[in-house]
Amino acid sequence: VQLQASGGGLVQAGGSLRLSCAANGLSVGRLDMAWFRQAPGNEREFVAAIRWGGGSTSYVDFVKGRFTISRDNAKNTVYLQMNSLKPEDTAVYYCAAGRVITSTSSTPGAYGYWGQGTLVTVSS
Repeated sequence: VQLQASGGGLVQAGGSLRLSCAANGLSVGRLDMAWFRQAPGNEREFVAAIRWGGGSTSYVDFVKGRFTISRDNAKNTVYLQMNSLKPEDTAVYYCAAGRVITSTSSTPGAYGYWGQGTLVTVSS
C-alpha cells in the first residue's frame, strides 16, 4: 500500500497549486481520503477530507473557499486544488487514507495510511 503525494513547490502569494495523491494497493473510492499539513514547529493539522461513500467534503475554516478536495476513481488519485495561497499556507502537505467515523475525520490518528508529504512554500 502506497500513497504518493506530488505537486508541491514554490509559489507567490495569491497563486495556485494542485496537489495530487496517487494510490497504489488501495482504492481511493473505497476509503476516506484527507489532506493534512505540518509547518515547522507545529503539529500536523487537518486541511480537507472527502468521504468514500457519497463523496461529501469537509474543510478546516482557514481554507474554506480557497481549497478544493476531489478524487478521480479511475485514476485512483485524490487532488487538492489550492487557490489564493497565503504565506501561512507554507507547510509539508500529507495525504492520508482510511475508514473513519465522522467525528474523527479531522484527526490524524484516524487514518491508517499516509503519503510521504510534499512541500508547499508560499512567498510574500
